[in-house]
Amino acid sequence: MSLLNAQKLSSDEISIINQGDTNTALPIYQTTDEHQHKTLLSLSTEIVPLDRNTAVLVKRMKESLLSTDGGVGIAAPQVGINRKVIWVQRFDKPGEPLEYFINPVIVWRSELQNLGPEGDLSIPDFRDQFYRSKVIQLEYVDLKGQKYSEMVEGFTAVIFQHEIDHLFGILISDKKEKEKNNSYQKVDAFKKADSVTQ
Repeated sequence: MSLLNAQKLSSDEISIINQGDTNTALPIYQTTDEHQHKTLLSLSTEIVPLDRNTAVLVKRMKESLLSTDGGVGIAAPQVGINRKVIWVQRFDKPGEPLEYFINPVIVWRSELQNLGPEGDLSIPDFRDQFYRSKVIQLEYVDLKGQKYSEMVEGFTAVIFQHEIDHLFGILISDKKEKEKNNSYQKVDAFKKADSVTQ
């Protein structure tokens, strides 16, 4: 992970981040709107953590997540910014806090996978079952540019994988379409997960 890849925010991005009252939630993009859907399908790039606008984006994304009915994570493309910022509810920590992650990268994922239900704040009335790695290793930075690495497992790992998919323009509705063509077979924990899903 290198911040050399992070380009300064464009004037369009800055105007979206600072629209209206900067203490309030940003609207959550929906797949039902053609322009918003295109943003959700676009690839996100790294963001400069020390930029003042990054802090505003992080704060407003949290408000957007809190404004939902039970949302457990959100990614910057869902508020119209194709940059690598996510919020995740940490069910693996006492008090289940919401935490933000800048330029998150999954550097390792377990072959062992779980199958579980997922929905999406940007896809109305869609819920389905998906395979996700049981354990992941994550690297990211905070708003001060400090680097971190940690192992995450269980449902919290699922949320991370879902939100990081958003940064690659991957929506669970499209994922399901692709998976329809795969024939799933039950495998035990000792076989390679590659035979389950790609």
